[in-house]
Amino acid sequence: MTGKRKRYSADFKAKVALEAIRGEMTLAQLAAKHGIHQTMINAWKKQAMEGMSGVFSGTSEAAQADREAEVERLHAKIGQLVVERDFLAKASGR
Repeated sequence: MTGKRKRYSADFKAKVALEAIRGEMTLAQLAAKHGIHQTMINAWKKQAMEGMSGVFSGTSEAAQADREAEVERLHAKIGQLVVERDFLAKASGR
């Protein structure tokens, strides 16, 4: 099989998961409607249910911002150390 794996957008996954959570249609009906496997719908529904508490607590956004700030700080430190290492290597005659 040479076909590529299909990627779904976060919006599409959220839409399908919300439909599954509502329960207005069976998983088989949702799978037929969207042309995807029931297992994927179950996985997306589970992810949505598990991540829902983070939406209301606001911790997921704050944690993501903290991680991004930490990565930026570490990248700056790495750059500084590389410059110092190169300077010291030149100064020692290497």
